[in-house]
Amino acid sequence: MPENRKSTRRSLTGIAGIVAFATLISKVFGLVREQAVAAAFGVGAVANAYVYANIIPGFLFILLGGINGPFHSSIVSVLAKREKSAAAPLLETVTTLVSGVLLVVTILLILFAPTFIDLVAPGLDEPVRAIAIQQLRIMAPMALLAGLIGIGFGILNASEQYWLPSLSPIFSSLAIIAGLGILYGLFGAQIDARQYAPVGGIVLAGGTLAGAVVQWLAQLVAQWRSGLGKLRLRFDWRIDGLKEVMSVMVPAIFSAGMLHINVYTDLFFASYIDHAAAAMKYASLIVLTPLGIISNMILVPMLPVFSQLAAPENWQELKVRIRQGLLLTALTMLPLTAIFIASASLIVRLVYQRFAFNEQAVEIVVPVLVAYGLGMFFYLGRDVLVRVFYALGDGNTPFRVSVANIFLNLLLDFLLVNAFATPGLVLATIGVNLTSMAVLLWVLHRRLNGLPLLNWGGAILALTGSSFVAGLGSWAVSWGWEQIVGSGNLLLQLLEFTLAALVAVGIFALFASRLNLPEVEIVVSRIRQRFSR
Repeated sequence: MPENRKSTRRSLTGIAGIVAFATLISKVFGLVREQAVAAAFGVGAVANAYVYANIIPGFLFILLGGINGPFHSSIVSVLAKREKSAAAPLLETVTTLVSGVLLVVTILLILFAPTFIDLVAPGLDEPVRAIAIQQLRIMAPMALLAGLIGIGFGILNASEQYWLPSLSPIFSSLAIIAGLGILYGLFGAQIDARQYAPVGGIVLAGGTLAGAVVQWLAQLVAQWRSGLGKLRLRFDWRIDGLKEVMSVMVPAIFSAGMLHINVYTDLFFASYIDHAAAAMKYASLIVLTPLGIISNMILVPMLPVFSQLAAPENWQELKVRIRQGLLLTALTMLPLTAIFIASASLIVRLVYQRFAFNEQAVEIVVPVLVAYGLGMFFYLGRDVLVRVFYALGDGNTPFRVSVANIFLNLLLDFLLVNAFATPGLVLATIGVNLTSMAVLLWVLHRRLNGLPLLNWGGAILALTGSSFVAGLGSWAVSWGWEQIVGSGNLLLQLLEFTLAALVAVGIFALFASRLNLPEVEIVVSRIRQRFSR
């Protein structure tokens, strides 16, 4: 048993390293893409229209096509318990069924684009609305591609291929950057001018669709080589395993979908606030870049482990793994929270302030970034717990929690938007994720015959206090730098941020090391291994 555990840890470490590095590259390209969009359009009409046009296609792409999404999670959960020899016909059947449904969705999006835009953003001005309708029609096929890509992620991970799924989002980023480059060549620095807005909207949406097509084609080749199914229609609805896949996939889709309905609710209120949608988009991208890397490091390798420990005789080990997931989440997210809050203005200037993204845009985005930073732990912590339920074959509990949270989010949006404007919408989401974590933990506590919740809570509270002190230290260093050196150019800003971030991480690490947490030792040992190589 000790040798098996050691082997498992080594395997998890290797997988996490691959996923982290590949996702880092992908996220860097995603950040460059958003920098290009911000430089071209600022917080103007094209950027705001794109946010609303991309609500449904982007929602489906993240929901169905993302790593750790319902399709990926359900495929991995089922294949982890089955022989691969019988997997190909099952996967072809699942792909046929899903593609048929999503093809209908694509057609509806194209035909009724104006209606969908009016539903998600009733407060848009007419010029912005017209651009959004056009963009939605262009991006509608992403609904079909989302399902195919999500299934592909699951197939590739089940066949122990981690590089391509983590790298493939690069194709979308490259397509958008290339399109903006062509646009810049045609119109120069005046891309954001009102007369060029419709063309800019077409290029932005077309690049997004082109990237999704290339991403799917690249996965398709790898799927064929894996031997786990081909692009073939199969209508064997009685095939063994289909019911098991659907029993996890369908509730998981609705559960994750409920979470994205909360995003729609936020944007519904945001459509009545100038520049709110673009501000939320830019701020969330900054937060989601490190969060996406770390979430893949934690969730991708741990999901198969959760599935393998789902039997009652393995629940003690499962509890250990759940604790590891939550504590690793706290150890990675909380110092980032300290950095984002202490250096929000500096980060926005470093990332976005150029060309059309001016000082006014910085002032709009900064408070939204602070709000997003506050919720990082709850966002990822909730995802860890949801994956435990998927591993246990229970997609219904997360779904029920998510349904209840729709009404909670609506109430919190209504209350907080009046008090805090755009940041209030983000704070409402934090409240929803916090509530979800509490409910899911309580259900697991009862189902797994007790969890040491007070012990876990005490450790997380101590780490939260450490992040608060780290944030104060980081802010003090940044303030001192401003007084003594200043930040008049990009180099000085970069040096200031680097120093402030290192101070935050150092203070957090110092306090965390005093807590004698096993998870801290895991992180430290892995860092030492990396540096000793």
